[in-house]
Amino acid sequence: MLKKLKKKIKFISHFVWLALLTIIVILVTHFYDSNRKSQQENLSKALNNIYFQKVFSKITSKLDNRFTEIDYTVKSGDTYESIINGINISKYEKNLFLQVIKKNKLIKVLRPNQKIYFKIDKKEELKILEILIKLSKKKEVYFVRDNESGKFKSKILEKNLEKIITYKENKITNSLYQSASNLNINPNIIIEFARLYGFQVDFQRDIWKNDSFQIIYEEFLNENGEIIETGNIIFANLSLQNKDLKLYRHEYEKNKVDYFDENGKSMKKTLMKTPINGARLSSSFGKRKHPILGFTKMHTGTDFAAPTGTPILASGDGIVTRAQWCGGGGNCVKIKHNRVYQTVYAHMSKFGRGIKKGARVKQGQIIGYVGSTGLSTGPHLHYEVIENGRKINSQKLKLPSGKILKGDQRKIFEVNKIKIDVLKSDLISKM
Repeated sequence: MLKKLKKKIKFISHFVWLALLTIIVILVTHFYDSNRKSQQENLSKALNNIYFQKVFSKITSKLDNRFTEIDYTVKSGDTYESIINGINISKYEKNLFLQVIKKNKLIKVLRPNQKIYFKIDKKEELKILEILIKLSKKKEVYFVRDNESGKFKSKILEKNLEKIITYKENKITNSLYQSASNLNINPNIIIEFARLYGFQVDFQRDIWKNDSFQIIYEEFLNENGEIIETGNIIFANLSLQNKDLKLYRHEYEKNKVDYFDENGKSMKKTLMKTPINGARLSSSFGKRKHPILGFTKMHTGTDFAAPTGTPILASGDGIVTRAQWCGGGGNCVKIKHNRVYQTVYAHMSKFGRGIKKGARVKQGQIIGYVGSTGLSTGPHLHYEVIENGRKINSQKLKLPSGKILKGDQRKIFEVNKIKIDVLKSDLISKM
């Protein structure tokens, strides 16, 4: 009897709630046209109902999960074929995409850092619905799929933006990031600045208090004078203990851009000194007492402490030979760069997009994110460099620089360098 009574009470309770919900919905519908403000308030109350919330949550979650949106940044050496092959869609959809590209002359040439956006419908056999290809800061090509014909229609989207050249300089009193942020420099520019110097500067140990930086970069303003986007860094200088490390942006071949020092030498090296920005060196190469196992053993890598989710970069071009669980190393990635060098990245929280065995990666590409998987006491990156099969100290490794401009290329660079120096002087005089 008691159980039956409880069931009846529970049934009545549910019935009362449903009745109340029905009354609210009827009232909202009845007064919809007469009082819009009142309608919104009543609808808000209805949405607060626990039953309505559950139904609404299920519907919205299904809608949210229906589409996949991909924002892809073009890397050096990418082709449309390699980009689309990295997306999980049918062969028919891939061929359709390539046909669309071939028909449009504006987008045939890909440039590093160019943005491509895809919207894919997961419910209809992974069908591409939209494509947006950025041509410049002001112009984009937008493709949308026609539901009836299944073909793509395109249009050019142009933004009314004004490009300005900005100069900033400051002393580094705490950290590079904080000192740059104090000048309202966009975070994207600060990260790119740090990446440029990541080949030879350790931002934790090489920078002293009152070292300084200078930077010239592009900003794009709307009609109201608001900064909408940032562009390229044109010039950068990091002054460490009164020693200047100047970098000039230069297009040395058609659609091939790099940053060179005053002597026409690229800042790039075979491997980056640190494959992560803003991290603290927490454990160096050599013998140490293992924090978990408790006994002394050789630490064959370098540890960089950083918050979970911090991007980990490929320290050089190469092929991924491992992207899997590695026991005590947790989620790890191993890259073969050439016949001499390999690198290992361990304890990742997750892998980067498209990172799997056999994948080709470019220097500076995100291959994973900091975590604490495997035998780890906290979030950090364990980084190893292997030279001819032997693990070595990455922080003492001296590697040759990248491209060195010679002949006519060097002459063109010298002219470009003078132009940038004149621009810098002009911007400083106007401050």
